[in-house]
Amino acid sequence: MIRNAIQQFMRGRYGNDQLNLFLIVLYLLLYLLFVLTGVEIFYWISLALVFVSLFRILSHNIPSRQKENAQFMRLAGPAIQWFRLQRTIRRDKDHRYFKCPNCGQQLRVPRGKGRITVTCRSCGASFQENS
Repeated sequence: MIRNAIQQFMRGRYGNDQLNLFLIVLYLLLYLLFVLTGVEIFYWISLALVFVSLFRILSHNIPSRQKENAQFMRLAGPAIQWFRLQRTIRRDKDHRYFKCPNCGQQLRVPRGKGRITVTCRSCGASFQENS
């Protein structure tokens, strides 16, 4: 019953996305800074971030919110991809990762095979690396 009411209320509204998630994390960090330091500007900025996030979630103007999120992802996308790659490299103990010197494509090869010739799938360049 309550679930249906929430679904009915959110019908036609934008909802959540990556930009909102970023705003909420930034809010939490600024609020924590306010609690630790007592500097009021952190409180007011964090409060503004909550209101902006709620406005975006409840907005009926879906194309504008999608455009805002796309702009955010264009700016933050490379950093997000870099962090995900670093997490993958840390977790993957069976492979070594290299960047192609020609095109910059990330390449993965098995560990412990000695000196091998790596061929890039994107541009076809070959180079030698220790695995």
